[in-house]
This record gives sequence, structure tokens and C-alpha cells, in this order.
Amino acid sequence: MQKVATNAVKTMTDDAIVEKLDVKQISSTAKTKFCIADLGCSIGPNTFIAVQNIIDVVQQKYQSQGLATHMPEFQVFFNDHASNDFNTLFASLPPKRLYFATGVPGSFYGRLFPESSLQLVHSSYALQWLSKVPEELLNKNSTAWNKGRVHYTNAPDEVAHAYTTQFAKDMTIFLEARAKELVLGGIMVLIMPGIPNGIPHSSVPGGVMFDFLGLSLMDMAKEGLISEAQVDSFNLPVYAASPKEMTQLVERNGCFVIEKMEMTCPRSRVDGPVSAQALTMHLRAGMEGVISKHFGVEIIDELFDRFRKKHDEFSSFLESKYEEATQLFIALKRI
Repeated sequence: MQKVATNAVKTMTDDAIVEKLDVKQISSTAKTKFCIADLGCSIGPNTFIAVQNIIDVVQQKYQSQGLATHMPEFQVFFNDHASNDFNTLFASLPPKRLYFATGVPGSFYGRLFPESSLQLVHSSYALQWLSKVPEELLNKNSTAWNKGRVHYTNAPDEVAHAYTTQFAKDMTIFLEARAKELVLGGIMVLIMPGIPNGIPHSSVPGGVMFDFLGLSLMDMAKEGLISEAQVDSFNLPVYAASPKEMTQLVERNGCFVIEKMEMTCPRSRVDGPVSAQALTMHLRAGMEGVISKHFGVEIIDELFDRFRKKHDEFSSFLESKYEEATQLFIALKRI
């Protein structure tokens, strides 16, 4: 499903590079090397597809500008947390790739590369992860204590505000770091779950899914399979930003111009209904690690089986929600 989501904005990514990347300016400062960073790469293959698409378009841009004889070599930095399985990532590298590959472990909420060392930054479905769960959510004396829920959907305003504040802090650090690492004229493409301006989080598919996940955990707590205290102390560190929020954060940073920002609907690229099984597998792939770390691996099969059944109960309601725009595409240029 992430591949579908990425493909849904491939044309916009291509257009941002073709129309906004000034290869003459960049080639004057980096004559022999073009550096690309994919932030939150995971273990492939989606990262390899995205990187190759970018390289293809950059090469076409050089050729169209009469710079074919100045075509640079490509260096790709694959970044993710140190716990990422980089061995699997590199074992899966395309054998006939047209770039040099390097792994860069570490959080992208901070500096990862030398100053002015990157020409293009790409990140797909990674920036929704917060650097940490807001501390107020775990404080029983706080108005933001998120008892009985695992997310900010259908939670008190104080809970949603804590998430919003943490996201703003993280994104401020992210933009400051990338501003130092990108060369002037460099491009940054960000693809992430999003929410249209003015729409409550509880009305989008992501919010509904997390509600079902929380309800499944509470059902298991009532049956004694896990403790209620375990549920109360667990919150998903995931946030979907609106275009308005991102615009404000980028403008406050002051180092980028917004070339394009648009909500898109990746569901439109999928034929037929989204099955409960497919959605469950998608959610499990993204959330299993953080859930098993808190509750233990032994509950995972039972939890996602219950989630699938809840999805089946409300499938007609959910199907209408999947038709909405749930993905935010952003193209920024370093100025």
C-alpha cells in the first residue's frame, strides 16, 4: 500500500524535479557528484523504486539542459533508525544500480549529513512518526492523560494539542537540519499521511483504524489477556498534519520556498474495495514493532485478528472514508 501511495504522487515528484531543480546552479557547485538522501528508508523495495525514479528524472533534466557531458555520479544515502535491518536492505540492493549506496543510521530529527552536502532529499511515509510520545499523555495528573485510548482520535482536545505540539517541535528540528544539509537550489520531497484543513482527525481512515486498534486492546484487557494499565500507558507516536500546519512550519523556518503542497488520494489508484485482510497486513507491517515492544510479541496475532473482525463490521462505512484525500505531498526548494 505504501508503494501505491508513492506511485500516486510520482508525477508530482517528477514535475518538481523537472520544473524546479536548477541543475546548472547545482552542477557549478558539485561538478562530479549528485547526492540523494532517502530518509526513513526501511528495508526496501519501495526505497529503491523511489530512488531510481528520482535518478531517471535528474538524468533527463541534465540531458534536456544540454549538460549530458556533465552528468554527475550519483551517491544515495539510505537513512533509518539504527535498529533498522540494514543487512536486509543492502542484500536487496538492485545489482545494476546506477548509484553508490551508503547506509546512514540515526534519527532524522537532527543532523545526519555535512553542511551543503545534499542536492535532493526524499522521504515517504516516515515523518508521521513522532520522535517520542508526548509526556503529558502518560501523566495521570495531566488533562492530557489518554486513559483507555492509544491515539488522539476521539480524545479530549488536550490530547490532540499534545500531539500537535510534539509534531511542531519535531518538524522544526527536521527543517532546521535539512536546511543546513541541502545546497542552495536543492529540492526536498516529502510524502506523508495528511488531513485536509479543517477536518477532524476522527473522520479520516487513519484515525478510525487507530480507534479500532485501541478498542481491540481494551477488549483484550477486559478479558484479562493484557492489563488495562498497559493500554493506558501505550500511545501510538503517529501524527497526520494538515497543509496549513506544514505551511506555517515551513514559513517559520524561512529557508525553503513551497513549490507544491497538495492533498492526494492514493486509494484512487487501487481497483476494487480494500479488503480487511489487506488493510490489517498494512497496519501490522507499520505498527507491529512498537506494539510488541510494549505488550510483547505473544499478543500480536490475537490483536490483529480482532482488528480485522472490527474492520469487517464497519466495512461499508470505512470504504467511503478511503475515497477521501489522506496523503500530503510537499515539494520544497532550498533558498
